Amino acid sequence: HVFVAGPASWNQIVMLDALPQPVSHMAFARSHRWALGGTSAGKALNLRSLGVDVTLRTVVGDDPEGRQVLMALHESGIDVLAEDASNRVTEQHLNLMDPIGGRVSLYLRSPTLEAADVRLAEDTRRAMRDADAVVVDLSDPGRDLLNLARELGRPVWCDLHDYDGTSPWHQKFVHEASFVFCNDDALPDPAGFVADRISAGAQLAVVTRGAAGAIAMATDGVLRHVQALPVDEVVDTNGAGDAFFAGFLAAHLAGSPVDICLLAAARQASLCIQSPALAPREPTTAATRGRD
Repeated sequence: HVFVAGPASWNQIVMLDALPQPVSHMAFARSHRWALGGTSAGKALNLRSLGVDVTLRTVVGDDPEGRQVLMALHESGIDVLAEDASNRVTEQHLNLMDPIGGRVSLYLRSPTLEAADVRLAEDTRRAMRDADAVVVDLSDPGRDLLNLARELGRPVWCDLHDYDGTSPWHQKFVHEASFVFCNDDALPDPAGFVADRISAGAQLAVVTRGAAGAIAMATDGVLRHVQALPVDEVVDTNGAGDAFFAGFLAAHLAGSPVDICLLAAARQASLCIQSPALAPREPTTAATRGRD
């Protein structure tokens, strides 16, 4: 059982022939649709597709988008602890996509959660205490849960996304996480980053590198690599990093070594980008399917 805390959103996804240049012009969309999004929803959906029970603590507004988010999560079999947003809005993005997986994600609305409005504190504490793994994603509401995880003695899994190695906003997540994931979009020295995190006391550090695969280091200090798996067609790259994270975590919970976890992660990411949804449509029950 995994506890995940962080954003779930209702997104408009617009497919373009090419991402727009920063000049005034008109473009025609190839297609567009509305879909569940958010990094924590992506992790939860992928974990469920791998047969893992998930509790997701998120923040949604009292609006049509929030109801769509909750319906999609419940239909996927995810146990949801939904705090009511203080500003009554649900997170919403506009994602511009090109045919080769490029993306520009525009945040249109973000929910807030004031301490006085938290209703599910005890449910959250119980879920974190009883989970086999605790994932706290980047968000202001999630920041407070880092303190709770430390109080409960629970190691934290955290995805830093496009952390650049210095951002002050990320620092609490960087230092509190025992299992650290990051992409290399803004990271100048991925190998140095994973080594630094292990030296600082983390149990695992992983940097994903898109089509170049990923690197990882555990407490043995060995730098490991995994290649991205080839796919016949890239359908939608939304959620690929979350799928990778979920594939690794599911394999880890099944007792697999780091090399097998990386293969399982790469496989889940490859399945994700071949699906229009945040997680593969067809469920896979073996967390260590990366052995195939």
